[in-house]
Amino acid sequence: MTAIAIDAGTTLVKAVGYTDDGTELAVGRRPTRVLRPHPGWSEQDMAEVWAAVADATREVAARLPEPPGMVAVTAQGDGAWLVDDRSRPTGPAVLWNDGRAADLLTAWELDGTVEEAFRVCGSRLSTGMPHAALAWLRAHDPERIERSSHVLTCGGWLFLRLTGEPAIDESDASAPFLDVRKRAWSDRLPELYGMPWARRLLPDLRDDDHRVTALTAAAAEETGLPADIPVVLAPYDICATAIGAGAVSAGQACCILGTTLSTEIVTDEVVTEEPVGITVTLGVPDRYLRAFPTMCGGDVLDWGTRMLGLDSVADLMALAAQGRPDAAGVRFLPYLSPAGERAPFFDPAARGSLAGLSLEAGREDVARALVEGVTMAIRDCLAASPALPDRLALCGGGTRSDFWMRLIADVTGLPVTVPADAEVGARGAWLTGLVATGREPDFRTAAARHVRTAATYEPDAQAVDGYGDRYRGFLRLRRTHRPAWHDGGGSGPTGGVGA
Repeated sequence: MTAIAIDAGTTLVKAVGYTDDGTELAVGRRPTRVLRPHPGWSEQDMAEVWAAVADATREVAARLPEPPGMVAVTAQGDGAWLVDDRSRPTGPAVLWNDGRAADLLTAWELDGTVEEAFRVCGSRLSTGMPHAALAWLRAHDPERIERSSHVLTCGGWLFLRLTGEPAIDESDASAPFLDVRKRAWSDRLPELYGMPWARRLLPDLRDDDHRVTALTAAAAEETGLPADIPVVLAPYDICATAIGAGAVSAGQACCILGTTLSTEIVTDEVVTEEPVGITVTLGVPDRYLRAFPTMCGGDVLDWGTRMLGLDSVADLMALAAQGRPDAAGVRFLPYLSPAGERAPFFDPAARGSLAGLSLEAGREDVARALVEGVTMAIRDCLAASPALPDRLALCGGGTRSDFWMRLIADVTGLPVTVPADAEVGARGAWLTGLVATGREPDFRTAAARHVRTAATYEPDAQAVDGYGDRYRGFLRLRRTHRPAWHDGGGSGPTGGVGA
């Protein structure tokens, strides 16, 4: 039996066709636009995202040797994808990296709401989470809230279009309204946020045993899929990617090198002592994902590419590889998002900077410092994680750079593995579908059978020592720059908590 897995990222939708043994038969990709109508805003047209998914799925279905017997869906998380009682969007989706609610988050930080909420949901709140978007819309566009019947995430929106049922996976629901230990909607959290009215917008919660619904005839016509085949609502993309990388047992770790850097470790317990990062249900029974999804990542490398007049991130990596090992003393803080940073520390005012510049530094040294700064963010997240893993699986477009893979190994001091699949999130959704439909008995068996490693990079001991010193310098530089984030002289929001 063939199957299709959909992975709807922030800027690219992927649909992948698989055989029974996990061989990729076809891949369809469609770009999606991120709209920024005002400073700090990040939105998408919901109909446009669905059209991209339907088109990519139709392409893959047409290229398979037989009609697929299952479709599984994963997507970007957080944000607010609002629909009315007829399942129509009530406006553009507010995305996970939207920063318009920074002042609300700062207020919740100062009055203790963030810390108290962390004890219940296990996740540090950020500006792009549903509660922040809903609270902002209630204050600035109350009519839209009144017209809305459900607040979904991207995966829930696609599941709605495929099945006609408004729902949310537990992983997507984990922040900010879920009691993560009880794995149920919290009555306390909407009250804590001062928004009890939001409770009516929360959709049906789907746990590990209730992921499957039949495809509707209307969706079959749009996507080219057979009507009534199982549609599996997989966990959202960071969880699906961990599963696709084979991280399904406690202590295993991976990092997604995408628009966000998401460094994540699988755990079998919920720890709510230190309010940093997020804890979400993994989608594997009795397992959670302790994740640190940064606001810095691929966007920073894209910015560096433009600033240096290069054509692609691959060119940036090639230039960085020519830089001196110490980057001629140039150092970089990678906090370029208008929404600041959310992991492994929270500060909506965080901003990036280049330091240590001199006439001796060339373009190649600046390029190396940019890549190194982003890599330091990965080490920073590992330092905040509950336990240090013995290796780190890396996924995403950045794995195409041999230079960056070796740099990550040296900076983190961990062996780095790269899965054989280009679309690891889609494979994780497919594996979830296999288990949900009974085609595999459990995730450990499914991962052992279907996850393959393409390459392993061992850290260089001498380089690891040097990068240990540089990491401590990175932390000192951040502490030095912190006051400037909050002096009111920049264009970013003021307030918040530094690192």
